[in-house]
Amino acid sequence: MLKAIRKNGLVLAIFACASTGLVALTQYLTKDQIKLQEQAQLLSVLNQVIPQEMHDNVLYEACTLVQSPALGTTMPMPAYIATMQGKPSAIALEAIAPDGYNGAIKIIVGVQLDGTITGTRVLSHQETPGLGDKIDLRVSDWILGFAGKQATADNESSWHVRKDGGQFDQFTGATITPRAVVKSVKRTVDYINQNQQQLLAQPRDCGGNHG
Repeated sequence: MLKAIRKNGLVLAIFACASTGLVALTQYLTKDQIKLQEQAQLLSVLNQVIPQEMHDNVLYEACTLVQSPALGTTMPMPAYIATMQGKPSAIALEAIAPDGYNGAIKIIVGVQLDGTITGTRVLSHQETPGLGDKIDLRVSDWILGFAGKQATADNESSWHVRKDGGQFDQFTGATITPRAVVKSVKRTVDYINQNQQQLLAQPRDCGGNHG
């Protein structure tokens, strides 16, 4: 009986070691491919918020970390510096809208050096399908409405959803979600405008942990 238990235990141990080794080997063999896919996905989003005709550098390689409560989190957030022929042309900055209906919404906003928004995308969210998920470009084109706009002292009152007297549409049955995104985009644009020179001067120090 004892011998059988020991034998079964040995078989289980060998199986566990083999399984662990197989998982580790699979991860090792696929990590480069996964990293390439992540870089391709990130580059695709970056080229949406800062159009390719506005830069000739690889955006995910021109990354610097930013830490400010204005970005909706205490965590460092990546900023990407677009350049054309070596001269800065735009900045894309990730931020968090902490007050979504179902939790935090991660966004990225591209802004030209004159303060004009070049594009905005939602990177991740947990909003309700059929209601708040209209912030996602795969569901609706609502997020495209920020492109071409500026956030200035003169138009501050327009940076709200229509229900609150602003210019941005809310969703039927879901005002909290677009309200949170509008507020976060506004804060992000303000941060870029107020800290532009600092952002451009910072070292490109994201390493492999950005995105």
